[in-house]
Amino acid sequence: MSRGLRQSQAFLHTWSGLLLGWILFLVFVAGTIAFWREGLNRWMRPEIARVEQPMRVLAGAQGFLAGKAPDAASWFIPVATERSSGTQVFWVPQPRPGEEKRRGRRGGRGDTQALIGADGRVAQARDTRGGEFFYRFHFDLHYMPVLWARWLVGFATMMMLVAIISGVITHKKIFRDFFTLRREKGQRSWLDGHNATAVLALPFHLMMTYTGLVTLMALLMPWAVVANYTDDSSVSAILFPTAAVVERTGRAAPLIDLRRIAADAERRLGAPASFIEVSNPGDAAARVSVSQSAGSMLSSRTPRLTYDGVSGRLVWRSPPPGAAAETAGAMIGLHAGRFAGTGGRWLYFLFGIAGTLMVASGLVLWTVKRRERLPDPARPHVGFRIVERLNVAVIGGFPLAIAGFFWANRLLPVTLGRRADWEMHTLFIVWAVAAVMAFTLRPARMWVALFAATGVLLAALPVYDVVATDRGLFASLAVGDGMIAGIDATMAGFGAGFVLLARRIARHRPTVRVRAGRSRAVAQPVLLEPAE
Repeated sequence: MSRGLRQSQAFLHTWSGLLLGWILFLVFVAGTIAFWREGLNRWMRPEIARVEQPMRVLAGAQGFLAGKAPDAASWFIPVATERSSGTQVFWVPQPRPGEEKRRGRRGGRGDTQALIGADGRVAQARDTRGGEFFYRFHFDLHYMPVLWARWLVGFATMMMLVAIISGVITHKKIFRDFFTLRREKGQRSWLDGHNATAVLALPFHLMMTYTGLVTLMALLMPWAVVANYTDDSSVSAILFPTAAVVERTGRAAPLIDLRRIAADAERRLGAPASFIEVSNPGDAAARVSVSQSAGSMLSSRTPRLTYDGVSGRLVWRSPPPGAAAETAGAMIGLHAGRFAGTGGRWLYFLFGIAGTLMVASGLVLWTVKRRERLPDPARPHVGFRIVERLNVAVIGGFPLAIAGFFWANRLLPVTLGRRADWEMHTLFIVWAVAAVMAFTLRPARMWVALFAATGVLLAALPVYDVVATDRGLFASLAVGDGMIAGIDATMAGFGAGFVLLARRIARHRPTVRVRAGRSRAVAQPVLLEPAE
């Protein structure tokens, strides 16, 4: 601190951004893609037609469940929208003797779910996680226990908040520098780019970082809950109130048409319904609970209604949330962005790209800045080499792995067992290969190779869709399906961008600077690695 506040904050900004910067890059990339997860769910199942009559899908889901799981403990039916690829229904079987009743959408069994298509029938489509993979990955990561992953992401997010605040303090001319972008100036150019992407969406970065911590607050700061409540169920009952549980009577009774329930709920709520849960279907004690769509309001704590499943009479309405719960719900809603329309989602997406570039440019800037201080830039120390190659492996390798994930969706046999898992395995296999190459080959060559390969693969995807599927760019435009056409066009745009970036790096020639007091000229490269 003896060096002054700004200098100490510069140190804090540098190291808080570096130590977990690679995790932050993954979180930003996956979270940004997840803003279009509903569209990717559809794009990754090209066999599925667009939903035009949501109530037809709901009727088909009820008919399917009535025939497939008439005695289930509960059904779970997301209400389809024009953005969704039908509706993925789940059911929880009745517990066996001596087995506790399970609650939750997945039911713990792989054979307790089905996809209902736009025509109201079970859809025959490829198995895929679609855009849900990116949504889960941005806070659960993969191949590791969820609890560990969320602690890791939570700690990285705290470091991100520290880096943002310390960055604002240490850059006293940050807003003026936002309008300055000097090209071919080495470290200065990287700093200008880092500042521009940071300031461009600074309120967004602060909002997403802080609200991301709020979504994990019960994990990261559990002391208030532990001090005031004895078990998790009592906390859940307060935060997420539900109607009283009614036990099955054993008397058969027909379930009311769920379309009538949905229509009445939407009238009472004044907004679309998003989720329907049916407990004790086919029994006189059946109950139907309907949740309001999160896309209709800022808060994620949406109202809920419960009906008698036989008569259709309203029996319960969720109470208004308290101030703390409403505040938390609004923050989580801001983070998820489900309330945003098409224009709002594009803003989220573009600001997410700016955040990704901010993290990536900051990681590269660390190596650019320190290379100029090395005694011999052509022979950096081990720590520098590790950071440099981690940058290549993560910033260059992860986008290539995502392109591999999309190609796996198109090329893996539709009948392949555990096909969705193999799509994800493909992503990590491609990434692992890229990382091995990044640590064994020259970084300058690997930056060009990885970005060029990513660009070619992304740009080729829309071409493949035109040739091999019925959901290509031109076919989608012809039927007015802007969601699928937009995804294809965006991939083509990113493909072109990666190719141009690879071309730019390949043509770059490092600036040569002469250090005073030395007997020879020393090449001081200012981009990604020393020239050989």
